[in-house]
Amino acid sequence: MTCGCGIIAPVSSLFTSPGTYVVDPTLAHRRGQAVVTVLDAAGKPVADAPVTVEQTNHQFLFGNIGFELIDWINGSSDGAQDEQWGSGSAEYYQQFADRWLEVFNSATMPFYWGSFEPEQGKPHTAPLMKACQWFADRGVSLKGHPLVWHTAQPSWMVGKPVKETAALLRARIRREVGDFAGLVDLWDAINETVIMPVFTAEENATTPLARDRGRAAMVRLAMEEARTANPQVKLILNDFDMSTAYEAVIELVLEAGIRIDYLGLQSHQHQGYWGKEKLLRILDRFSRYNIPIHFTETTMLSGDVMPDHIVDLNDWQVDEWPSTEEGEARQADELEEWYRTLVAHPAVHAITYWGLGDRGMWLNAPGGLLRADASPKPSFERLKGLIRNEWWLSATQRRTNAAGQVTVEGFKGTYAVTAPDGAVTDVVVP
Repeated sequence: MTCGCGIIAPVSSLFTSPGTYVVDPTLAHRRGQAVVTVLDAAGKPVADAPVTVEQTNHQFLFGNIGFELIDWINGSSDGAQDEQWGSGSAEYYQQFADRWLEVFNSATMPFYWGSFEPEQGKPHTAPLMKACQWFADRGVSLKGHPLVWHTAQPSWMVGKPVKETAALLRARIRREVGDFAGLVDLWDAINETVIMPVFTAEENATTPLARDRGRAAMVRLAMEEARTANPQVKLILNDFDMSTAYEAVIELVLEAGIRIDYLGLQSHQHQGYWGKEKLLRILDRFSRYNIPIHFTETTMLSGDVMPDHIVDLNDWQVDEWPSTEEGEARQADELEEWYRTLVAHPAVHAITYWGLGDRGMWLNAPGGLLRADASPKPSFERLKGLIRNEWWLSATQRRTNAAGQVTVEGFKGTYAVTAPDGAVTDVVVP
């Protein structure tokens, strides 16, 4: 699928050359240090004393979707979910939630217009707000997905004139971004812009608007309305199309003077692992814009892969798609290489895996890190080992100097320094 807008020659003032970023497997770019004065409960410096230093969070966003836990957080007595996500006992969801929090520090939350506002004027704000607050209370940062998309739209929008569609879309963006400001300050502003004006798989109101206004105008609409509602918001241009068509859209948007905070790259690998070589080629191409990159949607299978002849992944509909022992071992190896490669690349600021468990996985695929009974696959343990062990400073002893100072070194993020009397001093390693 091409974008139909042609390939635009790069403008030297906007773009850097390929190869600007150097992949560093030592991860020196992820590390830092900070000198902090440790205070006791009375607020006095703790001089020449043992203290405990422990990491509390990463600056890097290691994410997953939070979709599956929304009903459970909202007090569903049996933990039941909607038809898309399956159902299960409250015990299942408690175990699921515990494992989610063992690994991830960033949650993508669903703002699909069709399910968020199935009846015009009656958005499902309250339950999603409660779920977002639950994650935030546990130190998890939040991202909304998506503000503008041509899929999963409300049926009441279909057939409206483009002028009315534009007005309704603008109001929807302002409402969601404004209502959730301070809680959700990161958004996939517009999703899959490359295909948006030519999308034909389902009738919707956004495609006619995009066809009428053009891709750059759609991106401007999404981002300007979001920034009006929340000047502090950070916005992602997100797409699955890794061809030059996406590069053309990026260049079109930048030449129009529209600011992009992050480039979103989807990586659903239902037809097989991309491999390190392909991944590095993609990173080289998209990092030349000097815009931080988020890998927004990653899926890797622990079962048979989808046949190559399938063009639209949604066309592959099966009743059963089992995880296998061989597939689980392969998934763990591929996932480790994937995360190591991305974390080693300085342009990458976030990785979001698209679903924790096999139950309710998109397309019924065995793409989760947990099996249907919430037991961990090898990939879960491997990823947990990377994020929470290898790339995480566990509680360790240090000693303050005569001025009560101690140097905190480790992966960029937040740390807690605990004095002998139990007083905690929070530290940011930038």
